[in-house]
Formats: sequence, C-alpha cells, structure tokens
Amino acid sequence: MSDRRAFLRGLSSAPLAGGLLSASAEAAVSGGPARDYFKELGVRPFINAAGTYTMMTASLMPPEVMQAMQAASRKFVNLVALNEAVGRRLSALIGCEAAMVTAGAASALTLGTAACMTGKDTAKIQRLPDSTGMKNEVIIQKSHRYGYDHAVRNCGVRMVEVETAAELEAAVNPNTLMMLFFNANEPAGKISGQQFVELGKKHGVPTFNDAAADVPPVENFSKYTRMGFDLVTFSGGKGIRGPQSSGLLLGRKDLIEAALLNAPPNSDSIGRGQKVNKEEMIGLMVAVEMFFKKDHAAEWKEWERRAEVVRKAVGGLKGVRTEIWIPEIANHVPHVRVLWEPGAVTASIDDIRRKMREGDPAIELVPGGDALTVGVWMLEPGEAEIVARRLREVLKGALAA
Repeated sequence: MSDRRAFLRGLSSAPLAGGLLSASAEAAVSGGPARDYFKELGVRPFINAAGTYTMMTASLMPPEVMQAMQAASRKFVNLVALNEAVGRRLSALIGCEAAMVTAGAASALTLGTAACMTGKDTAKIQRLPDSTGMKNEVIIQKSHRYGYDHAVRNCGVRMVEVETAAELEAAVNPNTLMMLFFNANEPAGKISGQQFVELGKKHGVPTFNDAAADVPPVENFSKYTRMGFDLVTFSGGKGIRGPQSSGLLLGRKDLIEAALLNAPPNSDSIGRGQKVNKEEMIGLMVAVEMFFKKDHAAEWKEWERRAEVVRKAVGGLKGVRTEIWIPEIANHVPHVRVLWEPGAVTASIDDIRRKMREGDPAIELVPGGDALTVGVWMLEPGEAEIVARRLREVLKGALAA
C-alpha cells in the first residue's frame, strides 16, 4: 500500500493522458484534494490545439510512462551501463545498428557532431569546442539552415552552405567533417535525402538527419537509417510521448559509442551539461515500446474525427472555409486550416489566436503561418468539442457586418 500511495502522490503533478486521474487518485488515498502546483505558481494551463511545440511543453506522457519513471526513481544504477542497455533495447525495437538516449534532439545534434569530430580520442573529447587540428566543416543545403543547427555549431564547426549536388561535391575537402540534413525541409532543397546519403558515401563523409518531429508514422523510426544515414535523431517528447527532455540518437555503432564518450556523466566533455537521468531513459524506452504496440490506424481515425468536429463547427460561417491539412513530413497528422475571404473577418489571425488564448478555457492554436490552423492530435478526450465551440464563438464575433 505504501508503494502505491507514493506512486499516486508522485503522479499528482503530472498531466496524464486520461485527464485528472492523478488528482482523483491522490485524493482517494490522502483524503484531501490534490495540490494544484500551477495555480500556486500563477501559471495558467491551456488546451493544446497546437501540437508538440517545446514552448507548449510538447506532449503528455501516458500513465505507463510515468509509472515506469516512478519505479526507476527508487533504485540506484550505473548511468553509463543503463544508457548502453537501453540503447540495445531501442536499437532492437527500431531496427538500427545502435542507439542512445539524449537530452532532447538538440543534444543529439551536439553529441553526434562531437562523435564525428573526436571518435574515441580522449584528448579531442576534452578539447571541444576547440576544434584545432580536427575536421570542422559541416556541409548543409542553404534551404536547410535553421535555428537548431546552433547545436551543431556548439562543437566549434563551420557551416558550409550549398544548393546543388554539384556544389556539394565541390565543397567536399579534407576538412569536411559531416553533412547535415534537416528532414522537414527536404521539399525545399534541391538534394533529396537519398541523393544526400549517396553523396556522403561516395566521399566518405558521415551524414546526419535531423528528423526530430517526424514520427508518426511509425515507419519513419527505421526509414532513415535504412536509407543509409549514419546518424538520425528524433525527439522523445513529441509524437513518441516520452519525457520532453529526452531524445533519440540512432545510427552507426562506432559513432554512437563515440557520442556516449562525449556525453554525461563524463565530466570533461562538451555534453556534460546535457544530463539524462535514469528516469528519463526508462521513460523513453517504455514510450517507444508503447509507440510500436499502439493501434496507429485507430489513432488516426480519432484524429480525423476530431478534425471534422472542428471543421464542421466553423465551416458554415459566412465567408469562412475550412480544410483538412496534413503536413508533408514533420507533424504528419491531420490539422484543420481555417481561411476566410478578404474582409469577411474583421480580426487578424493573431487576434483570433490571442482571443482563444485569453478565453476560458485558454486554448493555444498552431503559431505562425498564413492561415489559422488547429492541431487536434494533442487534445484530450472531449476537448475537440470545446475547441470547436470556442473557435466558432470567436470567429462569429469577428465576422464583418
């Protein structure tokens, strides 16, 4: 009974997939209401009709993941041995040569780059980000430059931009360390993922694919390593629904082994501050196991149902039209886009988002873009109807006379 009570209390601050299970569970064993930490701190929770954005705390972990983390928290283990063991389990599940858990996909970018630079050379590991005497040029398509390549530049490298395959081949030289590919931007570039891999192998240069937000579909877990990328990263806290501060680094065994040497708990390493604890390692492992076992077809049907609830609620407003939109690569799930004829709505897209955020309940929609977009895959049961009703109210109130 004491273990069960401790487990339920440990869950009291965690938003679980079934709603307020943790609050009712704690109340049942303690005889009193659960503590509302967010209310104490003056931080307002919201309905997530956006998606797995880091700023919005990404996804909610299912109870099984929280239970695994709670169980892991009660024992001491060797952290390096655990990451290696978890990596073996994950690589067997995913179907890749090797794997490790990182402190998010950005951490994987740093550790993977460091691995390519240092190998298992302790002196080089201890010198980073001083890259003197090491290969330190990373080739990237100009259309693939993005804020997260800062995690690669942390290692003391220089980014070399190219646009065509011919430019890439001309850029390769004895100082070329790695080739970086941003998976979500494949349609924007002139070099496809497959061609990128082939060019890397032709010139003996490791290729690294940042596919952080690119599961589902579940097939993508193994797609890119099978394609031939030497390293691939996924975020652990997005579609996988593991701890948000976790990530996956997959790929060649020698590079994963080198990445582990650049990672915590090794004190004199560039990755020392990117700590992953035992709870997160076990939590991500269980999340990946659950991801492979779930009924993805049934989940997709539910997302389509939610999208249709929202689409129908607002699509009948004068001058307003709606469409179901599925991003090509990243966040490849059903969304609802709301568009209107010029002058039909007096408020701007940002005004609508703000009113949804400031209402009761607070609702966050997909940020940015040239259309008002609703993400439905992070909604909890019953929230699609709430979002649909509130969005209709806000849009109706903003219709031109």
